[in-house]
Amino acid sequence: LQLVESGGGSVQAGGSLRLSCAAYGYTYNTYCMGWFRQAPGKEREKIATIDSTGTTSYVDSVKGRFTVSQDKGENTLRLWLQMDNLQPEDTGVYYCASDSRCDYLAPGFGHWGQGTQVTVSS
Repeated sequence: LQLVESGGGSVQAGGSLRLSCAAYGYTYNTYCMGWFRQAPGKEREKIATIDSTGTTSYVDSVKGRFTVSQDKGENTLRLWLQMDNLQPEDTGVYYCASDSRCDYLAPGFGHWGQGTQVTVSS
């Protein structure tokens, strides 16, 4: 399984970005895909997840602003994170990750992308 993120960049506060994560070689029927954020000097934080049933969850700080979605192909899964009304505190490296359950914290996820930088200026 290979995860490849894209779509990061720099925006002003109030702006939007859409992140993408392509999961190549995906063969699982039951899975969880997650978006994580790591701000400078802080631990990696789980911010949004979506599982094989389409159930989503969000950390409180992004509820109402971020939306996670997915498109399933035969051997490829694509994950999206639409981020609206971005704020400076959303700055960090964003990672997608995959494992069997969504209740794992970051150390429990076994597959990771390389990360993409998001910078929000005030």
